[in-house]
Amino acid sequence: MFEALTERFSTALKSLRSKGRLTSADIDEIASEIEDALIAADVAVEVAREFSVRIKENATALLDEVATSTNPAQRVQEVINQELIATLSGDGSRFSFAKRGPTVVLLAGLQGAGKTSFAGKLARHFKSSGNTPLLVACDLQRPNAVNQLQIVGEQAGVPVFAPEPGNGVGDPVAVARKALEFANAKVHNMVIIDTAGRLGVDSEMMAQAAAIRDVTSPNEILFVIDAMTGQDAARTARSFQEGVGITAVALTKLDGDARGGAALSVARVTGKPIRYASTGEKVTDFDLFHPDRMASRILGSGDIATLAESAKRAFDSETAKRLEDKFSSGDDFTLADFLEQLKAMRKMGSMSKLLGMLPGAQTGAMKKQLESLDDNELIRTQSIIDSMTPKEREDVKILNGSRRARIARGSGRSVKEVNDLVDRFTAAQKVMKQMRSGSTPQVPGLPVIPGSTRPKVQPTKKKSRSGNPAKRALEDRG
Repeated sequence: MFEALTERFSTALKSLRSKGRLTSADIDEIASEIEDALIAADVAVEVAREFSVRIKENATALLDEVATSTNPAQRVQEVINQELIATLSGDGSRFSFAKRGPTVVLLAGLQGAGKTSFAGKLARHFKSSGNTPLLVACDLQRPNAVNQLQIVGEQAGVPVFAPEPGNGVGDPVAVARKALEFANAKVHNMVIIDTAGRLGVDSEMMAQAAAIRDVTSPNEILFVIDAMTGQDAARTARSFQEGVGITAVALTKLDGDARGGAALSVARVTGKPIRYASTGEKVTDFDLFHPDRMASRILGSGDIATLAESAKRAFDSETAKRLEDKFSSGDDFTLADFLEQLKAMRKMGSMSKLLGMLPGAQTGAMKKQLESLDDNELIRTQSIIDSMTPKEREDVKILNGSRRARIARGSGRSVKEVNDLVDRFTAAQKVMKQMRSGSTPQVPGLPVIPGSTRPKVQPTKKKSRSGNPAKRALEDRG
């Protein structure tokens, strides 16, 4: 997502870096290029035009400062970054919990947007923070919608309130009303209502959603939209805002190959914040949406904060502390340590998605490397390490030819693959030593991945030391 937009922005900003001084004509040109890039990324034309106008106005206001800056391209990028954050933040409102009774969340959106799957992910998210959510099946139009919600609810570990024969079947408003009564009786402090959608906006769908809204008085109305919607996103969002009302936006299928324009279009047209993102098919593929982090990703600066959070979630606190203490004490990074990191990596999801959050990952040679990544390599690597003895994992230097042949047979891999892993791991050990000395930046909690497709880390050049012993002593003291 956003790869095309990132590449276009990167190209536009690169042209500015070659200029020693910026003029108003340069700012006009960059604003025009940004507008073209946004439209190409399926941002609504009106939104793209407004965005470029604001970039032009804000950059022009800083023209004197930008013109004399030692890094004018960086100052213009900051202006773009601030505008992206402002657009994606909407009115900046936070989630509204009910003061009394259950907090009611109404999900609205077109059919196929992924509301039902998202309902389960949202319920799981709130359950993990100590709430007792109840999912409510009010999509009685789509075949098997109720069954799908029940399956999703089971995956999330959250109960589902659904109509029974002779008890409001076919009347979603009645189901919603009874669900609130049930939630109050069973002490559920949160109710998440899945509503019906249509292939396109129509009056019947809006009327039904509005009726459910009126009978439940929701604290939050989330507009759920497929991130791959494209140019039609702005019109659809405006229709739901006028017909039902929207307090925030949830983006689904953010892991797809679309150009990502829906995010900017919907946020700008509704003036509401994008609050949640669905990033895959699993019930765990759910993230809070951070405008500043997304803006950073769009501008090619990566998303280190989310990457670090993902790593922290994947490691249990005891393992993380033990590895951190070992790292701080100067002990060698071993294959036993790597095996633990490898298992955590598999919990974090796709390797290409994970490394795609690194700065510059969506442009140039690194992008090509990520595209060639094979997530099955993690499984193959783990099988090789699992076939080693504890002593071999602790010290790769003892891995002679016969040991490597035995490991290859035990893992079902070739000796060459075992040799490649050992070579790559040895290189990774050197990287760890550089990190320990402070010469290479490290993401807190981020595993080191010995892999053939890992971007190369250039070793820090050491300053030449003086031949005079007295001078060397002074140099060593700093």
